[in-house]
Amino acid sequence: MATIYHKTLLTGITFMAAIVGCNNSEGISKAQNPVDTSTGASVETQKPNTDYKPAVPGQTRAPAVKTTTPLNITVINSSLKQPWSICNLPDGRFLVTEKSGIIKILNADGTTAHSVTGLPAVVNEGQGGLLDVIIDPQFTSNRMLYWGFSQATPQGNVLAIAKGRLANDESKIENAIVIYQATPAYNGTLHYGSRILFDAQGNLFVSAGERSSEETRVKAQDLSTSLGKILHITKEGKPVPNGPFANTANAKPEVYAYGLRNPQGLAWNPITNELWEAEFGPRGGDEINIIKPGKNYGWPVITYGLEYSGEKVGEGIQQKEGMEQPVYYWDPSISPSGITFYNNDLIAEWKGNLFAGGLGGAHIARLVIKDNKVIGEERLLKDLGERFRALTAGKDGALYTVTDGGKLYKITKK
Repeated sequence: MATIYHKTLLTGITFMAAIVGCNNSEGISKAQNPVDTSTGASVETQKPNTDYKPAVPGQTRAPAVKTTTPLNITVINSSLKQPWSICNLPDGRFLVTEKSGIIKILNADGTTAHSVTGLPAVVNEGQGGLLDVIIDPQFTSNRMLYWGFSQATPQGNVLAIAKGRLANDESKIENAIVIYQATPAYNGTLHYGSRILFDAQGNLFVSAGERSSEETRVKAQDLSTSLGKILHITKEGKPVPNGPFANTANAKPEVYAYGLRNPQGLAWNPITNELWEAEFGPRGGDEINIIKPGKNYGWPVITYGLEYSGEKVGEGIQQKEGMEQPVYYWDPSISPSGITFYNNDLIAEWKGNLFAGGLGGAHIARLVIKDNKVIGEERLLKDLGERFRALTAGKDGALYTVTDGGKLYKITKK
């Protein structure tokens, strides 16, 4: 039986959602109901870890806003095992990955239909395992899935991207093949990144983490590696032609953007056609970025966070010429994982808002955006003690989220 929480929550404006192949936008329309931020009080009440100053006003600690629409918050599945990703199927059902290496197919009401097997073996340790999954834009005709996972190689573990066909009876993956490995390999189990999106041309964007260690983090600035990057590859795993570094000596031609730490969130803004990203900072410095081709997002040279020890990261600087500033950052950290834009009339005040699942923050962050700036923030489901791993806007207008504790929540209008 579903568990139901009744809550009255908060208010919003701006853009909308379109994750090609997983969160398909049902049309583009501008959000309404401007947000009242006149009080100016921040949603964040804790003391920051640092005295670092934002580069521009409004870059952090946006004014608190509140959803006015009465909401139903319902647990519609509580039997998942370490879910990492949730993806819409065309018929209203869902794909959910579990870190152990299984894809679950869930009915529209959240009940488990069955498991999908036949995937390559995963390294289910630390932050590794079976990670993101996405369907091909032509899924209804080709039944192809693409997924990311931590794979063991003789040199160490890598983030691997694979593809395969979902069998007609949905019991297994047929002809699974690894199409890309984010190198160099490393014998660690952290910071894989691993969100996947399709672009309008049917190519893949992949977020790859820098694998966490002091040895590997510097490779986020090294264009000859895949670590700490946004990668742009074809369905065959080849570099998309004419990338920003295609003619740069010693650079991997699939690198699209670099200088990232652990990017676990990717989503399209369909009004601006811009790629938005969320990543973990260390102690503070979690970021929301707009990813642009060829740009350097600074890690580990610039950051608004500290080492976990409390020491400065590198020179302890937050701004440097030639390095991009985040649209928004958090200090203290909320540990943002999956993100999605909301684009439905069901909860009209949410239209165009960006939602981020908070792990350490144990809430869902709702960000109200105007002119590519965050003008309001709300913290939803913050009293449940859950780590929110991934989100999707369903075809029915509800917001769905999976948690590390194995639950699938449905958030909809009462």
